[in-house]
Amino acid sequence: MRILLVSDLHRDLPAAWAVCDRAAECDALVIAGDLATMRRGHAEMVESLSSITVPTILVPGNNESLQELQDAVAAANWSSAHVLHGTGVEIEGRQFFGLGGGVPITPFGDWSWDLSEDDARALLETCPPNAVLVSHSPPKGLGDRTSMGVHVGSDAVLETIHAKHPRLVVCGHIHDSWGFDETVDGTRVINAGPRGVVVEL
Repeated sequence: MRILLVSDLHRDLPAAWAVCDRAAECDALVIAGDLATMRRGHAEMVESLSSITVPTILVPGNNESLQELQDAVAAANWSSAHVLHGTGVEIEGRQFFGLGGGVPITPFGDWSWDLSEDDARALLETCPPNAVLVSHSPPKGLGDRTSMGVHVGSDAVLETIHAKHPRLVVCGHIHDSWGFDETVDGTRVINAGPRGVVVEL
């Protein structure tokens, strides 16, 4: 399976159009959150992506809520899109599981759609083993390093790697770590970023 991974498009319509072009050459598309910026622009971004016909996995970032993303996908009649948050879907025999939002809770204020580590743990309990885990927030210590050198990722996501051994973790959220790509405990972790990366599973 050839999969295009992207994250953090943040209302960048030219980047979204490029995703449309690249997705046509793949078997699936994963968007690991943050189509919007501060809860604005998610509907326009979804509309710009809705011509994509390959199976598409989306999770909400901290810049759009689950409900906002679900409503935008429904309004665009994007039939190949699957919005995941504490839920999963099977595509071509491969299990995908999603977790959206900022984890742990960010310092950005009321506009940011965030989860506590405990809430994230509860949602991740049903993640199947060996799945593709799509998490807006990176695991603690992997793809989560800020420009100040601080690791701000999620303990719950890291614990899930060690407990469930996902085949791949796709994340975003921490812009300074876009392009991170390492394997830990048999799990490949990629902070995809808006330029995206294509992987073969």
